[in-house]
Amino acid sequence: MNLNFKLKIYDKYILKQVVYATFGAIMLFTIVWIAPEMLLNTIKCTLEGEYTVKEAILVLLLELPKILGKAFPVGLLLGTLFSFDKLSKDSELTILRAIGMPFGRIIAPVVVFSLLISALCFITYDKLIPYSEVKKFEIQKYKPVIQYMYNQKDKNNQPITSVVVSSFYDGIMANIIVLDFSRNIYNDLHGLNYIYAAKGGKTFPNHWELYDVTTYQISPDGIYVNIATEDKKTILEGESANTAYTLMTNSVKKEREITNRDLLKYIKLLKKESLNEEYSLMLNKYYQRFFHPFVCVLLAIMGCLLGFSRPREQRLIGFTVAIATIFAYYITLPFFDLLAEKEILNPLLTAIMPLLAFMAAVYAIYKHKDL
Repeated sequence: MNLNFKLKIYDKYILKQVVYATFGAIMLFTIVWIAPEMLLNTIKCTLEGEYTVKEAILVLLLELPKILGKAFPVGLLLGTLFSFDKLSKDSELTILRAIGMPFGRIIAPVVVFSLLISALCFITYDKLIPYSEVKKFEIQKYKPVIQYMYNQKDKNNQPITSVVVSSFYDGIMANIIVLDFSRNIYNDLHGLNYIYAAKGGKTFPNHWELYDVTTYQISPDGIYVNIATEDKKTILEGESANTAYTLMTNSVKKEREITNRDLLKYIKLLKKESLNEEYSLMLNKYYQRFFHPFVCVLLAIMGCLLGFSRPREQRLIGFTVAIATIFAYYITLPFFDLLAEKEILNPLLTAIMPLLAFMAAVYAIYKHKDL
């Protein structure tokens, strides 16, 4: 398809209709999504005094980026389908074909418009959604209590220290257990030297500190040799402290709360720590950030094809196929996530498969329409 074209009158005419219909569909999708439960919950929280009126409005506005991420591809599909269906009914597409204009040239302005929407979709997932989620949690005063276990390992991937944090909130830890393994490696395991049980602790950038610590010294036979107490003890110094903190704080975050840059750093850290399932899942999510926007382009082309109908062809079929396509796309994404997480398929493959499926569908519809 040659996109090097000058914008003609018919390009502007087609583009104008597609733009209006697309933004109308995006607006309708947003209203339908936000109206039932989200709006009622916000009103309920406002009446109960959890939000002020200003905070309630901000919460609803901060929900918009998350909705728009899904609304952009849906809006493009329905907008192009509605526009080209109308052009077909009015025989305007028939006239353009009669003067020798190929299908690729007719939809060229739509493709350019869909590329712009794709860029906007990418920015929404990379910047707007993570920013809005952070701001929304600040208004809601939401700070999850984290439970986490971190295993510090040596170069041979053998455990050196295991830290079990029963409760972590805003930099403060409670009820921590540390298993200190010896460097004497037996045939089947590392020997356990000490067990530290601390009532509290605090994380710092270059180390973790435990308070009110009880130390249990363990003999090679697994028997308590000595029990002692300390007011303060330092663990996980240097890079390990930062690694453990990053893994612990990100363990309760959904991928939409993280920007592309931070998500890539987190993925590299997961790989380094051999957390394979979480690594595969997040890598799949990272790839989806790049492939999902291109779905917008394919859905725009699909909408044009479905709307490009013959005079006596049933219009309802196109809209039925469009709705079924959107439903199938969003309902199968969790399935592909699971395949990546369980390492059944490569994360790159699970992320790109929906895109390949859309490309195959577009090709099949194009051949069926015989354009």
